[in-house]
Amino acid sequence: MNRRIPLFSPKFDHKEIDAAKDALKSHFWASGAGVGRVSEFEQRFKKFTGCDECVAVNNGTDALHLALNILDIKKKEVLVPSLTFVTTVHSILYNEGIPVFVDVEPGTLCMDPNDLENKITSHTKAVIPVHFGGLPCNMARITKISKENSIHVAEDAAHACGSKYEGKMIGNISELTSFSFHPVKNLAMPKGGAITISSRNSKNMRKRLNSLRWCGIDKRQNSFYDVTSLGYNHYMDEISAAIGIEQLKKISKLNATRLEIAKRYHSDLNVSEKMPLSKGCSYHLYWIRVKNRKKVMKELRSHGIETGSHYRPVHSMAYYNVKIKLPVTDNIAKEVITLPMHANLKKDDVDFIIKTVNSLV
Repeated sequence: MNRRIPLFSPKFDHKEIDAAKDALKSHFWASGAGVGRVSEFEQRFKKFTGCDECVAVNNGTDALHLALNILDIKKKEVLVPSLTFVTTVHSILYNEGIPVFVDVEPGTLCMDPNDLENKITSHTKAVIPVHFGGLPCNMARITKISKENSIHVAEDAAHACGSKYEGKMIGNISELTSFSFHPVKNLAMPKGGAITISSRNSKNMRKRLNSLRWCGIDKRQNSFYDVTSLGYNHYMDEISAAIGIEQLKKISKLNATRLEIAKRYHSDLNVSEKMPLSKGCSYHLYWIRVKNRKKVMKELRSHGIETGSHYRPVHSMAYYNVKIKLPVTDNIAKEVITLPMHANLKKDDVDFIIKTVNSLV
């Protein structure tokens, strides 16, 4: 069959193309100082999320890396779900922290606050709630638990650009939130990420992050500067920022399209276990759970429908290989399938996906 429906696909038009061309023709393609289009993107994203400050970086991994860096987690425990992309956990090790894996809720695939609470110790420094698929975690309970135990919250919102929790935009709830703008994400760039800050200490945190993203450069005056810390080469480039500015103008409309697709999946898929329907979800992806996953994925592929298996739990990977019981996570890992979800899907694509899945389950 010649038909092919990709799992992810960025939605763009001539505006992104023209913006990228303008950035290229400007001969100003990048600066670690975060000026020009990068600064404009930061201001626009700050307004979009309602946060106090925003720092643009090279990707979502860099965002997590730097967010945890300023929390000083060295030799401290950080609570994190195992059901996530591996760099969520890598970012803890980059900063010499100790990952402690937390189970997820079966109905949302987001961090289970009960298991979180049970795993807090005197060595716990932070928690990373992952908004799986764009569905916000139970931030009321997670925030309450964190405050009671004096631990930091650094959200992983790689899937959650435009998501809302109880009417409040993700990126304006915890002191630090990390975003990814990978080409498959809701807000797509060639490469990009951001850290939003909502804290009484936001200006100082921004200053620290600005230095860390640019090799530790600080106290710059024209071409003269000092280096005050071991920083990194994590800044965003101008071409990505130019595309991101145009994407940000459309993000609410693009997410609305995703919500309509999710409504169809939710109402028409004959699957008992599937992603819940929520107006506050950005639907970066849409998941279902089936018992015969390999067979279903193979059949869908034969019909030209690309699927995913987000994710193999991090604790089970060879590099980590942690012997821990996470019953919900372990069961989900055998059953989860992610279906095509993006704003390029047409009605007949969605119809075909639903019809094909229903014929197999």
